Amino acid sequence: MASEPTGESRLPMRTKLAFGVGSAAETIALYSVGTYVLLYYNQVLGVRGIWVGLAISASLVLDAVIEPIVGSWSDRTKSHLGRRHPWMYAAPIPIALSFIAIFWPPKVLDELGLALWCAASVTLLRQTMSVYHTPHLALGAELSPHYTERSKVMAYSSFFTWAGGSATAYIALTFFFPKSDKFHNGLLNPEPWPTFALVMAIVAVALLFGSAWFTRDRIPYLPKPAADVPNLSPVEFFKDIGKALANVNYLWLLAGYFFLSMMIGLRAGLNLYAVGFFWEISSSDIRYYIIGSFAGYATAFLFAARAHGRFDKKNTAIVATLVYAVVPAIPLGLGQLGILTAETPGLLPILVSFAAVSYGAVSVLQISIASALADVADENELRFGIRQEGILYSTRAFAAKLDQAIGSALAGLVLTLIAFPPKAKPGQIDDSILANLILWDGVLAAAPGLMAAICYSQYRINRAAYETTRNALAARRTAAAPAE
Repeated sequence: MASEPTGESRLPMRTKLAFGVGSAAETIALYSVGTYVLLYYNQVLGVRGIWVGLAISASLVLDAVIEPIVGSWSDRTKSHLGRRHPWMYAAPIPIALSFIAIFWPPKVLDELGLALWCAASVTLLRQTMSVYHTPHLALGAELSPHYTERSKVMAYSSFFTWAGGSATAYIALTFFFPKSDKFHNGLLNPEPWPTFALVMAIVAVALLFGSAWFTRDRIPYLPKPAADVPNLSPVEFFKDIGKALANVNYLWLLAGYFFLSMMIGLRAGLNLYAVGFFWEISSSDIRYYIIGSFAGYATAFLFAARAHGRFDKKNTAIVATLVYAVVPAIPLGLGQLGILTAETPGLLPILVSFAAVSYGAVSVLQISIASALADVADENELRFGIRQEGILYSTRAFAAKLDQAIGSALAGLVLTLIAFPPKAKPGQIDDSILANLILWDGVLAAAPGLMAAICYSQYRINRAAYETTRNALAARRTAAAPAE
């Protein structure tokens, strides 16, 4: 029988694995949208980049409005399945259907029709994903009250996030979009996209259901809403938002994630352009980036919680943010200076090495912020008497997605401003266009990351503050418990 976790207990590995698997499934969908949709609609289907960027941005804005509602609603859910699991069981099939629709647009659509289809299908995917993603993140924060055990839970989430994205990339580039005589970059081949979407949707559904099913044994030990907590209403929703935003530590995390997401959104939109057209790396060779990402995420998985124990979450997050802002720009800057070129011997291993450091930094950062949010939930419980994991994680996602929307729109605008041609071929792009592409993807994209590091420096919860809060909560519960 599962044991109730205490402040010093450790969760079973199977629980962490089951929780992490859900993150892998989420990433299959979100990685595919963030990495492939702009390239697919712009270079494969011929839709202007600014239209695709606006379509993706519209989906993020609409989804960002839904996410806090889901978070607040799940915080208040009263069910024999707990607060989070009903949502996690409901979402997988709609997620799969909307994912398939993105990469299987009707052939009769013109350019405007394709842009609208992109906006509608990506919006539907993101909204159905919010139904799973927000309760799932909140579940991870609830699984353990321990300071570093929370970091370990989020380390599993981060590692499986890598696994989902890397597996998607490997499967896509190996089995669906390999280099061929006709397509040096197999991602420009229009034929395999519908089959790719169908296969990955089936895999995602299996993993999403699996994560919900194999974490169900923890339901009796998870926090529950008080019996007198009112049902969700517009008034209660805005009260929840107000309580979350009343926490200064949360505001600084939110502001940092806002700037970080702008950088992520811009780089996600432009990265495949830089890899495929500036470095002229084939789709088959792009697979080797998985080696770098594995090295980075595995290192973070092993050492992030230890770094939190030794240096605290705040300092770890600041360093990781600075590394993630600066390191991806270094090879692009060397390319601008002519030190690295597409003909440089050993170029691919060099780029993979820089990628390993970047992936490691972003993984440590993800673990740090996700774990810190659980500590913020403790503060809010002490102050307001309720746990708000759902609203805290969803409001963070609200800011992140709004900023990713700006990043995605900016990526599409950049492609238009630098006159990057649709349906382009590697080796046939004007050097001035490539120089402008690298300027945006490298130096200019790093600026929001530096702002994020400044925001994280204002966060004030350390190990001592955490212990004080947990002790106060324990004392309150003891005083409220009925005498035997």
